[in-house]
Amino acid sequence: MANPNDPPLDEIQWRSPPILAQMGGLHSNTILFYFAESPFFERTSNNAVIMSQAMNNMSMYHFIQTREAFEGRLKTMSGLEFIVGEEPAETGPGMGTGVWVIRKQTRRKRYQDDDEITVHASFFVVGENIYMAPALADILASRIMTISSAISKALSAAEGARKWRASTGHDYQLPSSQSATRPKGQSSVENTPGPEAPPKPTPASHKTDEFSLERASEEAFLAHMRHGGEYVDENPITGRPGEFHLSSTGRRAVPPPKAGTETGIGAMNGPAPGAKLEDKKDGKTEKSPKSANMPKPKRRKSKMSNGPSPAQTPTAS
Repeated sequence: MANPNDPPLDEIQWRSPPILAQMGGLHSNTILFYFAESPFFERTSNNAVIMSQAMNNMSMYHFIQTREAFEGRLKTMSGLEFIVGEEPAETGPGMGTGVWVIRKQTRRKRYQDDDEITVHASFFVVGENIYMAPALADILASRIMTISSAISKALSAAEGARKWRASTGHDYQLPSSQSATRPKGQSSVENTPGPEAPPKPTPASHKTDEFSLERASEEAFLAHMRHGGEYVDENPITGRPGEFHLSSTGRRAVPPPKAGTETGIGAMNGPAPGAKLEDKKDGKTEKSPKSANMPKPKRRKSKMSNGPSPAQTPTAS
């Protein structure tokens, strides 16, 4: 019975150079026997049964002399077995054994039909090392776990790099960990300010700027909540004091009077100090002379009212 504290079989690597040296190296006739010494092998398989019978019965000893005879005997039995699924390619004499693939499968005999084979696992023998191939479900679960972990880290990093400011809105900044992992050759270039580069802000000033920006954003939000429905006039007034005009109506400012001209009466200050007012008689328009032949205009008599006339006021004698 396997120990529950042992790691899974698909997470371990097994090798035994002394056993391999005792067998005379890894080749076609020793691959299954070398695999039988690993923890991947099961003692209840048909391979263990044939090896036990060959060691105790000399008439069956020839079944363990070659791999072809051993696998031929396995094909006549039903149950769990380990066979060589793929052999290494020949790369040349003395160029190494390559990669062996061993299948763990169950064989069931059927009358007048081929055997039914169910493959349970695959194992790789690379040199002296033996590995177990992971199952497809384990591969998909590992890939999904890796993707979900990377997405969670990316979302947390993006959330930490996002800053909101009232002036610029959402702004993204690189986290400080990336700047610390940059090569040493670039750190001196970045930290050295150029002739026109402004000095880098200190951490204290940076915190102060962030605090002031946050306070400004809060005040802007409160102003929006209070005066959100009020709008500024669409025709802004431009100009300077005394010369205001609307930008969309086309009004133009009245040019100021020239320095040489002086008016008699100012709008607010009255007459100028050096100005002289003309007499009232001179200010009247002169009447045009009457000609002798011009007819005298007739005067229209006013109708007297029928009512009683007022009494005459006696005059002093």
